[in-house]
Amino acid sequence: MRRCERRPGNDLGRLMRLHLKGLWLALLVGLQMTPASAESVPFNCVILPGNDLASIMMTNSLASDASCTVTCKFSTTKYNNNPQITCTKPVPAGKEVEMCQLTSGGDKMVKLTDGHAECIK
Repeated sequence: MRRCERRPGNDLGRLMRLHLKGLWLALLVGLQMTPASAESVPFNCVILPGNDLASIMMTNSLASDASCTVTCKFSTTKYNNNPQITCTKPVPAGKEVEMCQLTSGGDKMVKLTDGHAECIK
């Protein structure tokens, strides 16, 4: 069997060169990437018959498939009970989909008080 020999101090210099190359590569890749931006899209938060369930719909109006998020907040017949839901999932370009449903927790929903939807390419 042969014994491996190492040169003293050689590993540290090699590690430093690799580390610096990695930093430069990360910097170059980071400069070339465009940050994702969210765009507002049409949505509809509908209280269904019976007033204890809401359907959360949205349309991806972008030209490409995207990750979309919609948030809807409702008032109920009970003071200070405002159920809210946020749903996120991929949506094909130009499609309207039901993102999720929200139950009122036993109180009747009265109206939509706040909402927004956005998609990121």
